[in-house]
Amino acid sequence: MATVTTDVQSFLSSADSVKPALPTLDKLGVSLQPDLDVQKVAAEWFRAFSQHISSSNVPGIVGLLLEDGWWRDQLVLTWEFRTFHGADKVQKFLEDRLPVVKPASFKLGTVSLTQPYPDLAWIVGFFDFETEVGVASGVFRLVPTSSGVWKAFTVYTNLEDLKGFPEKIGPNRDFQPNHGKWVTQREQEKAFVDRDPAVLIIGGGQSGLDVAARLKHLGISNLIVESQPRVGNQWRYRYEALCLHDPVWYDHMPYMPFPPSWPVYTPAQKLAGWLEYYAEAMELNIWLSTTATRIEQLEGGKWTVAVQREDGSERVFHVDHVVMALGFGGGLPKMPTVPGQEEFQGQILHSTEHGSARDHIGKKVVIVGAATSAHDIAGDYAEHGVDVTLFQRSSTYIMTTKEGMPRVFRDYWEGAAPTDIADRLSNSLPIKLQKEIAKRSTIAIARADKELLEGLHKVGFKYHFGVDDSGFLHMAFTRGGGYYLDVGTCQKIVDGKVKLKNDSQIERFTKTGLKFTNGSELEADVVLFATGFEGADTAIKKLVSPEVGSKLGPIWDLTPEGEERGAWRWLGVPNLWFMMGNLAMCRFHSKHLALQIKAIQEGIYGQRYAP
Repeated sequence: MATVTTDVQSFLSSADSVKPALPTLDKLGVSLQPDLDVQKVAAEWFRAFSQHISSSNVPGIVGLLLEDGWWRDQLVLTWEFRTFHGADKVQKFLEDRLPVVKPASFKLGTVSLTQPYPDLAWIVGFFDFETEVGVASGVFRLVPTSSGVWKAFTVYTNLEDLKGFPEKIGPNRDFQPNHGKWVTQREQEKAFVDRDPAVLIIGGGQSGLDVAARLKHLGISNLIVESQPRVGNQWRYRYEALCLHDPVWYDHMPYMPFPPSWPVYTPAQKLAGWLEYYAEAMELNIWLSTTATRIEQLEGGKWTVAVQREDGSERVFHVDHVVMALGFGGGLPKMPTVPGQEEFQGQILHSTEHGSARDHIGKKVVIVGAATSAHDIAGDYAEHGVDVTLFQRSSTYIMTTKEGMPRVFRDYWEGAAPTDIADRLSNSLPIKLQKEIAKRSTIAIARADKELLEGLHKVGFKYHFGVDDSGFLHMAFTRGGGYYLDVGTCQKIVDGKVKLKNDSQIERFTKTGLKFTNGSELEADVVLFATGFEGADTAIKKLVSPEVGSKLGPIWDLTPEGEERGAWRWLGVPNLWFMMGNLAMCRFHSKHLALQIKAIQEGIYGQRYAP
């Protein structure tokens, strides 16, 4: 678990003594030889790998991996997201699945030696193969052993396409000219007057748009219903200072990357415009100002979905699949209940209701929370000369985007591999291993940010270095928040331009502010809660029947294997799906979700290999 660190120097001192969990050269008892023939090593390993698979020699395959090696599969062998760690688990998985899936036609692709750290090196190889129903890709990482034999530390297999059902892009796009018919055709396509879509998508943010585009290009009719009057309003009307802290190369959307002139960190209002443009350019079917009011599953698996339009009319759809694209928490703000709220004579609001610091010039503001939204809003207040205090309830992970992002997202940076390659490289590492590597980058980032962190420590700001000192990315996988990727507010805290309080918890509101458990008080005209959102399952259960809701598994956080729970695949109820995540997750996993729906529609979806 994340714990409060006394100071950055003590963290860095203790970090130097941590024993590596990764297959370092020292741990393996080897060194890299200067005459290493990378291509030959990879080719010989891959030849044995493909031969053993062709002959169903499971012990032979397992023997090509380290005893504590990993195999991560996304759909192609399991119709699930599964991670198998250790020879026994890998062997059981292969014995169960190879006879069913029948992988074949293995072809080795590009190979390279990668050395992310001086003591850590592996040969990375890409490969392609097929199953009876799918076209697939894979990635392996080979490390040297003391015997001189190179073995796989990780193997990754991923479903790319379905045989006979390619995406309608590139050479598969429509080559026929359209003279004077396009406008009418689009109006008819969007209206769904005498027909129902196969898939109804609830929510028109990036997750809904991405999966709609994927489904469209697989030939699956779909309709997005969006409660807002414009696409992008989820970003357009958040607080004015909101800006993405992920770099542009990490955030591209399917089929249509951002232009090369796009800023590295996208302002929220600019992203809102892009989402609207994307929906139009990709010709997605969207009903705006439309709210889903009732979702019921019929016998046989189909769904009845009632929606209410802006004019008050109701339309009832009968669809094969429902995709909940509601985002983290479904946009439902989490507001703590604090005694005495009715006594407070000032304004209480959630960060989702906040517009601009200009709204509160001349007032005293207390922000409850100390993660991204709280810092963004506090920094905006400080720049406008507003008296603002950040109330920190618990410790926060801090890194600067300047020092952190090039290290955390080095596969997604200017001059690195194309995004589709970076996606496969990133996902080819099991999440638990990503966490181990993140421990390395967290140390490097803390060293680079040392002066700022020491300044925060001096003013009493409580910080930590992530779950097991692994930085922010694992926190995103497990809780979706709890960190701030600094773009300037931390220095304002150090300089006293943003005041800080964290010596006790809130006891109650008073008429003029907040009283704390240690007896201290803060005067406030405005108390702003930057306290995040409700869980994703809360939003779903508001729409589905109690019977359906009781069958749903948990959403987000990790399974014991280290896979994300509930998103992008089986949710516990047939043909009910949940699409969520940041822009990168939505880009990559929207195809996984669309391929599952397409496979079901075409009758080729196999049996899930569930834990």
